[in-house]
Amino acid sequence: MATLRGHFLKGAGLAVLFGLGAVSSAQADFFERINSYPVYKTLPDGADKATETVAEIIYASKDGRTLAFTDSPGEAIVFVNAANPLNIQPAGRVALGGEPTSVAVGAYAAYAGVNTSEDFINVSGKMTVISLNGYEVTAECDAKGQPDSVAISPDGKFVAIAIENERDEELNDGVIPQMPAGHLAIFDLDDNGAPTNCDAVRIVDMTGLAEVAPSDPEPEFVSINSKNQAVVTLQENNHIAIVDLASGKVVANFSAGTATAENVPVKKARMSDASGSSVDVRREPDAVAWIDDERFVTANEGDYEGGSRGFTIWNAKGDVLFDSGNQMEHLGMAHGHYPAKRAHKKGTEPEGVAVGDFGGDTLIFVNSERGNFVAVYKDTGGTPEFVQLLPTHVGPEGLLAIPSRDLFAVANEVDEDGVRAHVSLYQFGAEAPSYPSIVSAIDEEKQAPIGWGALSGLAADPEDENKLYAVSDSFYDDARIYTLDISSRPAKIVSYATVQGGKQAKLDLEGISVARDGGFWLASEGNLEKDLQHLLLKVGKDGTVEQEITLPQALIDQSDRYSFEGVAEFEMDGQTRVAVAVQREWKDDPKGMTKIAIYTPADKSWGFVHYPLDAPKSAAGGWVGLSEIVSLGDGAFAILERDNKGGEDAAIKQITTVSLKGVTPAAYGETLPVLEKHFAMDILPAMAKSKGWVLDKPEGLTVTPGGRLILITDNDGVDDAPGETQLIDLGPASRLN
Repeated sequence: MATLRGHFLKGAGLAVLFGLGAVSSAQADFFERINSYPVYKTLPDGADKATETVAEIIYASKDGRTLAFTDSPGEAIVFVNAANPLNIQPAGRVALGGEPTSVAVGAYAAYAGVNTSEDFINVSGKMTVISLNGYEVTAECDAKGQPDSVAISPDGKFVAIAIENERDEELNDGVIPQMPAGHLAIFDLDDNGAPTNCDAVRIVDMTGLAEVAPSDPEPEFVSINSKNQAVVTLQENNHIAIVDLASGKVVANFSAGTATAENVPVKKARMSDASGSSVDVRREPDAVAWIDDERFVTANEGDYEGGSRGFTIWNAKGDVLFDSGNQMEHLGMAHGHYPAKRAHKKGTEPEGVAVGDFGGDTLIFVNSERGNFVAVYKDTGGTPEFVQLLPTHVGPEGLLAIPSRDLFAVANEVDEDGVRAHVSLYQFGAEAPSYPSIVSAIDEEKQAPIGWGALSGLAADPEDENKLYAVSDSFYDDARIYTLDISSRPAKIVSYATVQGGKQAKLDLEGISVARDGGFWLASEGNLEKDLQHLLLKVGKDGTVEQEITLPQALIDQSDRYSFEGVAEFEMDGQTRVAVAVQREWKDDPKGMTKIAIYTPADKSWGFVHYPLDAPKSAAGGWVGLSEIVSLGDGAFAILERDNKGGEDAAIKQITTVSLKGVTPAAYGETLPVLEKHFAMDILPAMAKSKGWVLDKPEGLTVTPGGRLILITDNDGVDDAPGETQLIDLGPASRLN
């Protein structure tokens, strides 16, 4: 039998970690996203907007007014003018004749690592030097292998490049050693930033250091401190080395060791529940950044045998000063950013790190490549203090702190499946974090935050102004009803009930309404190709299915996969009825018309009306459908109508109103009456206020007993989607009149 869990966050430490109180401060100590710039806008005039463009590694000029980043499919370094961070403009694209892997910018030039390898054995690469005055290539220097990370020393005297000579993952299951071995390449720069040894790069041999495949070092990332020491991660070798750049000698090296993350998702399942622990797993660090001249931080992404799901702070002797354990995993779970499909692999997959001084504090930034967020911590010299979680776009890769301008930048590389690669900018100085709008409490049974995401329907408790209910869709294995406390910001998911006990085990919940006689009405979207029925469910408060209600078979035969979305109980003509919104046209509907189905529990009958959909308005085409229906009383309803486009292509995200007054729903087979709809509210401005990618799925809408209109968006379980969930108070419902 399903159980209702009511577990709350306890203790100041957890409240701080999950963003409920953040860092106690009366100062403006937080970041606010101010811009998300699509990379396709840097394409030349006349280029196809659909051309794949990405942003991976990002760097800034000394004055912080120009940003440079790698675009690997475009084989270019892209420069943009960020003098006005609210209005980024393209400045130039420099063709490289190969794949850029990283870029660093000095006072006079940008230095790009370029992979020109024929294959995994015949490796080659170069450092391309690009003048900042006119963006002309001034030198191409042989790096003697396939580059990965590039770093320039703070004094501008050295460029160090990690030459990975990466392995073939299809060969021997990707197990190393696989020759040729990698190394560290050092270029010496003159006072004008020109390499003095372009034709004779200095090579640092890194063989024989690691316990794992010592004959095949694969340097991954490099960072340089003010002492001109380069810390180098050898990810696949699970090793770290420190190199003195002046002499080219390895002055320290040590194993990256193992780490444990307790009470985290580890099962191969579509859930973000803590199902076990990741015990003594090789860290296999990826990105690294010096905190000061004696300490550095690594993001332990892992590769083929590791990935400890966190980050580690080290001293230059190789001592572990701090390990984050399960914090990154729990942050993802609490904020709805957990990539459940990756739970059995590397979880949130921390990949990038950056360090910068803001407001008198040293801040550490760690990204989650799969969870699409950046965790911001304050360096204390001991245990770092969590500050806030920043939402990113899909696939955050490069992180860049620009303290001189109070800016932080993220390069988001994914450019596929309807999302575009972006450069996101955040400004320091906000008095409070604007994100998240929802976090979850601790599930004491599992000693981890309640996992959640893909919220697809919303309902207000009729007696409690501060209580909402939400459901999750079929992205997850279990269908759940979540209880939200919205008395404070962010709102808190305080408990949940798993829906079970019905004949159909797999559900795709898209709507929820509180039933007057107790429990809930749920709408489960069907997909006959996957043996999912179009179901109206009556469930108890604990999620136990009491009734499974189907449509007439003749109508089911005309159905399509875009089916039940919102559901709303209402009273009319002295009877309790239930309205169910069908998202789009079915086979028997006239073009541009979808159904609203009306169920009468007393006699178990169905009636139907037609709702006229708006035609698509987006330049990118697409379709328009319904996502929610809410009873406003006296036969009136609010309808959430949207297109399926996001970002700058989003055109229709709106609320309309309709009324059943004077309308008699028809039995199936009869001519259906057409409702008269009225435009009530454009919700695009409210959704775009966060300055991120406009989410394509506003999915839930409700009105509280006090008349507040609340909207929620679906984050698609962070699967090829940004992962943000917006809970937006749209103001008084009287705005719909």
